[in-house]
Amino acid sequence: MTEEDFLEMLEEISAELPPEFFQELNGGIIMRSEAKRHPESTVPPLWIMGEYSHGSPLGRYINIYYGSFRNVYGNLDRQALKKKIRHTVLHEFRHHLESLAGEKDLEIEDAVHLYRYKYKERQ
Repeated sequence: MTEEDFLEMLEEISAELPPEFFQELNGGIIMRSEAKRHPESTVPPLWIMGEYSHGSPLGRYINIYYGSFRNVYGNLDRQALKKKIRHTVLHEFRHHLESLAGEKDLEIEDAVHLYRYKYKERQ
């Protein structure tokens, strides 16, 4: 999968979303070329596929990490990869929409997943 293929899939997925999802997402969706490891990553590596950002001078935006997808899902066919990208994009939009509503349910779910990842490492 090339970066161009990845970006094309990301744009297709974005075009399918309702315009309401983009309310106050002034920075939009940004494809980052690099892979990003979670700061608490050990073995196996914990890659960040996407992240929602807000509260910075840049406003609200979503980063999607091509390199992380390449590292984790580089062997998938186009259809399976697009499904993984869609899942990540929707996850990050849930962060965005919950942020607008003052909710933190997904942040809590993510913290539980991180705890489980770290707990597995101690066993």
